[in-house]
Amino acid sequence: MQSYRAPRWLAGRGGWGGNAQTIWPALFSRPHTSPAPANVPYQRQRWDTPDGDFVDVDLLLAPKVGAALTPLLVLFHGLEGSSRSHYALAFAHWARAQGWSYAVPHFRGCSGELNLGPRSYHSGDFMEIDWILRRLLAEHGGPMAVVGISMGGNALLRWAQESGTGAAKVAKAVATVSSPMDLAAAGEAIGRGFNRQVYTRMFLKSMKPKALAKLAQFPGLFDEQALRASRDLFEFDNVFTAPLHGFTGTRDYWARCSAQPRLNLITGMPALVVNARNDPFIPGGSLPGLGDVGGWVTLWQPDEGGHVGFPSGPMPGHVTTLPEAVGPWLAQYL
Repeated sequence: MQSYRAPRWLAGRGGWGGNAQTIWPALFSRPHTSPAPANVPYQRQRWDTPDGDFVDVDLLLAPKVGAALTPLLVLFHGLEGSSRSHYALAFAHWARAQGWSYAVPHFRGCSGELNLGPRSYHSGDFMEIDWILRRLLAEHGGPMAVVGISMGGNALLRWAQESGTGAAKVAKAVATVSSPMDLAAAGEAIGRGFNRQVYTRMFLKSMKPKALAKLAQFPGLFDEQALRASRDLFEFDNVFTAPLHGFTGTRDYWARCSAQPRLNLITGMPALVVNARNDPFIPGGSLPGLGDVGGWVTLWQPDEGGHVGFPSGPMPGHVTTLPEAVGPWLAQYL
């Protein structure tokens, strides 16, 4: 992955390349190398949460072979993602080809149905991740590896940091892809220029209606006029995400939930951190260096790849590069 280069028809290390390698794979590339990939036959389970809400988990269970317990790959999706996101489908095909079971827990409100409680989800939601992983471990029983994508990856790293050596009792290894570990740097990047006009608008197009539906459930939960007036993620988080989850505002939320300042706290469990240096959401200069991490963290920072893109092959391309690189890295620890 360190030597990854985008196909010639999407090549470029700078802004154009980063945007092309982000947008095209999400919209047009295949999650499998086959021209007509088989459907992913998820089984959905709804779990009641300790606080009276629910989370939906989509499962792809491998057939049992004898008494052996198959590995379980868990994927935490990115902001407004789901089990049907292009990267989630790519990892699903890879896991099935290995004979592994696969699970995609949905953050609250991301499974297609509004959750019941006043809370939603956020970039440092490590307590939710801890509860989900421990239940998956108890129900599956086999060795478990975990992938976090973008926002879900930052939250996964925060879980590894907060859990300390106890994380290794739950998962054998974790990997993150395109995760904004410096939330302030990423928030500033996505809030200006082309990013503001394209990506910010895309996210707010789904996030605002969900927030307003939450307000209909719980009148007075936040300032409706301020939320409608928000034009970037900083303003949205200041009105909705931060106060609903116990933060005093966006700056407090971003500072307390950023995984990067604590990467050296991950110990006892291998962690892979993958970031393209031309990611339009995450400035290359803000990425961690070897001096920022401990011996348990491996950094892969190729020059190209975009944000959760890493396309390969002739047009329209496929997005199997990520699971084909990240999957075997995780497998060595199982």
